[in-house]
This record gives sequence, structure tokens and C-alpha cells, in this order.
Amino acid sequence: MSGHDWTEVVGAVGLFALITTVISVTVVQLAATWRAKVTLAREAEYRRLAEGAAQAQEATERRLAELGERFGQMQTRLASIERILEQVE
Repeated sequence: MSGHDWTEVVGAVGLFALITTVISVTVVQLAATWRAKVTLAREAEYRRLAEGAAQAQEATERRLAELGERFGQMQTRLASIERILEQVE
């Protein structure tokens, strides 16, 4: 082989290495972009679920407060009925 042949071989190997590197970097970057999009979508879904859970919890707290108030009224009424029954006896 002459010196010119070796230059062509080295150039071909260098070009192959360059193309391989460019393709590898492109694939890695596309995969990273895809993972970032998936992560953002998952976080948005978790955020939506958390907001729904917070709204449900607030509704439950309001309902519990209403029930507590009604229970207090029932206790007051029951106490007055007991007093009336004690007076009747």
C-alpha cells in the first residue's frame, strides 16, 4: 500500500467515526427530549390528581362541619327532651 492508500483508509475511518458520533448524539438527544415530554405529561397528570384530591378533601371537610353542626343541634334537642321526660315522671 502506498501513502495515498493509507490516507484514504484513515479518511474513511474518520468519516465513519464522525457519522457514527453524529447519529449517536442525535439519538441520545431525541431520547432525552422524549423522556422530558413524558415526564412533563406525568407531572401534569399528578398535578391534576392532586388538585382533584384537594377539592374532594375540602368538600369532605365542609360536609363534616355541617354534620358536626347538625349533631350538636341533635344533642341539644335530645337534652331538652330528656329534661322534659324527667319533669313528666
